[in-house]
Amino acid sequence: MLSLLGFATIGIFLVLIITKRLSVITALVLVPVIMGFVAGFSPKELGEMILAGIKQVAPTGILLMFAVLYFATMLDAGLFDPIIVGIIRFVKGDPLKVIVGTAILTMIVHLDGDGTATFMIVMSAFLPIYKQLNINRLMLPGIVSLSVGPMHLVPWSGTSARAISTLKTDATQLFNPNIPAIMAGICWVLFVAYWFGLKERKRLGVVDLHYAHHENLTEQQKQLRRPKLIWINALLTIGLIVTLMKGWVPASALFIVAAVIALLINYPKLPDQQKVLKSHGNNIFMVSSMIFAAGVFSGILTGSKMIDAMATSLVSLIPEQHAAWLPTLTAITSMPASLLFTPDAYYFGVVPILSQTATQFGIDPLEIGRAALLGQMTVGFPVSPLTASTFLLVGLAEVDLGDHQKFILKWAFGTTLVMTLVALLTGSIHL
Repeated sequence: MLSLLGFATIGIFLVLIITKRLSVITALVLVPVIMGFVAGFSPKELGEMILAGIKQVAPTGILLMFAVLYFATMLDAGLFDPIIVGIIRFVKGDPLKVIVGTAILTMIVHLDGDGTATFMIVMSAFLPIYKQLNINRLMLPGIVSLSVGPMHLVPWSGTSARAISTLKTDATQLFNPNIPAIMAGICWVLFVAYWFGLKERKRLGVVDLHYAHHENLTEQQKQLRRPKLIWINALLTIGLIVTLMKGWVPASALFIVAAVIALLINYPKLPDQQKVLKSHGNNIFMVSSMIFAAGVFSGILTGSKMIDAMATSLVSLIPEQHAAWLPTLTAITSMPASLLFTPDAYYFGVVPILSQTATQFGIDPLEIGRAALLGQMTVGFPVSPLTASTFLLVGLAEVDLGDHQKFILKWAFGTTLVMTLVALLTGSIHL
């Protein structure tokens, strides 16, 4: 009975958010609560399950809030401006350098894990260059899409945050074993960019280019720039990333302190701080509130034992001799799954079942999370019709979504395959 109710809960949740009948936050809360009542649990019991779930995801929610604030502050302060200007000066009208430079800049900017911000920054910097050089108009959104893929595995991205909260783990355990795979993904993207660049250089040749990045900033962006503090910001960011990867300080605590320090150093005046907080507050609230709503969903499914019952049912259907393939199959199908499932549907609906099934077979459930992150709404989100940022990307590039998908989909799938192979070779996931 619990197994059927569990599958029904997830099925209803998936249908509601895929068909956009309810918002994700609403569905995450109402569906499990209603199904919990159907299963016979009292309001007090459901309340305790909800509270337990919220406690589990609280560190992730806090991490996400302050990580977004930190990197948003650094972007506003202009930490990455010299890199942008340097790349533009370096390319000098060479299509090969332009396309490879696009990939490098996208990866750097996407350190904040925010696809929307990355698309706006990179597209505004490079679209005039691509137009002036007459480079294939599908190249820019294609390379940007590929470049954000491996970088979107950073533990403070919305996708990773979902995986971390679902599996009730921390960033170090989920992220660190995937680092070799991420590096392999980056190398693959740079190879593809180089290949594309060679083709365009052969077709177009090298031309003169005159372009000023500073002229493309709005007046408000210029007012928030802090060029004199760039070295302090760079040292702070490097120290933050090293500390995070070494696990010296819990990630949520680290980002709380770092974000406040960054805000205070760059904007000591209260009105300036308020400008930064207001400009990014909506994004911070929407993403973090979704994580806490996910705590309600996972808390009820776990506390009611629905997850255990569903996993037991799946175990009975999977031949034991094939169980070891579960992480690998999850990884290979993760990128195409981005076309079918939103990140919420996949990480809150599918991953819990897969991870519990893996546990039944003696497989580390974290391998399912690492495998899923190799493609599902990381590599896959810039080509998925289920994410708003995809439409922002193709809109800014002035291309059709279908043309964009047809052009870059196979190369994106290649990223997932390369990362999956390296993950297997390095032990992030096992056969």
